[in-house]
Amino acid sequence: MTAGPTPVDPPELFRSPAFAQGMIAPPGPLLFVGGQNGVDAEGELLEGLQAQTEQALRNLLAVLSAAGSGPEHVVKLTIHLAPGIDPTAAYGATRTVWGDHRTAVTVLAVSPARPGALVEIDAVASVPS
Repeated sequence: MTAGPTPVDPPELFRSPAFAQGMIAPPGPLLFVGGQNGVDAEGELLEGLQAQTEQALRNLLAVLSAAGSGPEHVVKLTIHLAPGIDPTAAYGATRTVWGDHRTAVTVLAVSPARPGALVEIDAVASVPS
């Protein structure tokens, strides 16, 4: 099995316990996970930011698992929040479902394509061999 991604945290930049400034992916296949919404197995969009964020992360974890990867192999998350959304509930949900897996993260305010969606999360992960 290959080693996981390596965080890059230059000493002159802030070191966050939640995210890394950069990540080096080990050699091998990369998995690009498309945007995941807070949609359950029946295609129903859950209510509220925390519930949607938790479900979007569970969906992301399912894709990672199906590819033979996991959160410890994610090198980049992009979290898209609907404009005007306070990200506090999303951060709490991320910690609950995602745990302590540091990775590079970008958070953007954009209008989701699906009506009612408050969050969408995509990822890039290495797939261990």
